[in-house]
Amino acid sequence: MAMSSLSPATSSIYQKPKIGIKSVTKTIPFQGNLMSWSSSVSYVKLKAKNAGVVKGPPQKRNATIMCATLEEIEAEKSLIEKSVKERMEKAVDSMLSSFNSIRTGRSNPAMLDKLEVEYYGSPVNLKTIAQISTPDSSSLLVQPYDKSSLKAIEKAIVSSDLGMTPSNDGEVIRLTLPQLTSERRKELSKAVAKQAEEGKVAIRNIRRDAIKSYDKLEKEKKLSEDNVKDLSSDLQKMTDEYMKKIDSIFKQKEKELLTV
Repeated sequence: MAMSSLSPATSSIYQKPKIGIKSVTKTIPFQGNLMSWSSSVSYVKLKAKNAGVVKGPPQKRNATIMCATLEEIEAEKSLIEKSVKERMEKAVDSMLSSFNSIRTGRSNPAMLDKLEVEYYGSPVNLKTIAQISTPDSSSLLVQPYDKSSLKAIEKAIVSSDLGMTPSNDGEVIRLTLPQLTSERRKELSKAVAKQAEEGKVAIRNIRRDAIKSYDKLEKEKKLSEDNVKDLSSDLQKMTDEYMKKIDSIFKQKEKELLTV
């Protein structure tokens, strides 16, 4: 009979060998019409031996996400806010110092704040080597701690743009403030306005740097988008306060300059 002529490999189909095909989830592709059941079984056993038989869906690995603690977040926020306030205060102080160096109709020791004197071969600030006072509203008195520096102080005043002529009596130097002309007052007013604008630019730059710091914390997942919006709103309020402070100081200085 035809049945007896079958090869062992072919007859194995009719014997239904237990090869555990159901446990393999991967479909075995048939390459052509000549692939026998026996070769398929060998392929399955080889794959099971080398790669391992996987049952069910592949397992996902658990990822560990590091999050900042509330204490760390608050510490970073406080550090940024503290830095912003300190830098804005310095910006206002720097502008105020520039304002004070511009003389108005009244005498003020701060008018000599930026004056440097060549003292024993090195430039030093006048305030470090002399006491400055205002005997009246239209004059300044410079009393050096070392009388040998009188000539150097006198030379520094003459070379400066203060517009004042020093009177050296061998003990002290007296400075009389000349009356400002209307044209000179307007020139000084423009200079003050420019310094005020520079102060505002400094405040805006400080705000910009703080925003960048907040954005960085958001990218690091330490702050949420809502957190950044709230902090940016608070930062804008602080910025507005310092802008108003600059405007107030500027208006006061401008008034002094334009009042005859």
